[in-house]
Amino acid sequence: MYKNFFKRVIDFIVALLGFVILSPVFLIVTIGLFFANGGKPFFFQSRPGKGGKIFKIIKFKTMNDKRDAEGKLLPDAERLTPVGAFVRKTSLDEIPQLINVIRGDMSLIGPRPLLVEYLPLYNTHQARRHEVRPGITGWAQVNGRNAISWKQKFDYDVWYVDNISFVLDVKIILMTIKKVFKREGISAEGHVTIEPFTGNETM
Repeated sequence: MYKNFFKRVIDFIVALLGFVILSPVFLIVTIGLFFANGGKPFFFQSRPGKGGKIFKIIKFKTMNDKRDAEGKLLPDAERLTPVGAFVRKTSLDEIPQLINVIRGDMSLIGPRPLLVEYLPLYNTHQARRHEVRPGITGWAQVNGRNAISWKQKFDYDVWYVDNISFVLDVKIILMTIKKVFKREGISAEGHVTIEPFTGNETM
């Protein structure tokens, strides 16, 4: 009953209240990133949701679009602005996703929505992460986030799918708050973001 009904009801109510409460922070960050990123404070990208259905995820844009002489985007570390770095470290870049939760694209808790191009790379086990709505935070995030391997991430995602409960979701929320304050697992060692998934991870 919780997984199929109450989880969605709680998501909608909490996300709506959260967005209202955080609206001043939302406005301040939007203004800061507007100037830092040349008038582009938001980042929109297609991501697969429940059942692999594609939706547009909304995030704060933490990197600018600077390119080299050949027109190629500079490395992530060079495009990460000071404002963007702060927003990323404090996880404020996730606030706009409350809109995705309100719309029903996402849940507060669930496997993180990854890139569309990863869909054909998943094996049967990994693809099970799409049996539920993706989340703003999840079991993999509180157990390492970007600092763990893809295999570990998928194993955590599938474990969550098999063990969804109200108690587990509350635990993940509390662990997420702790992670945010301690700023743990923001990126893999030596990288601003986690390395791309290639499909070569073994089970």
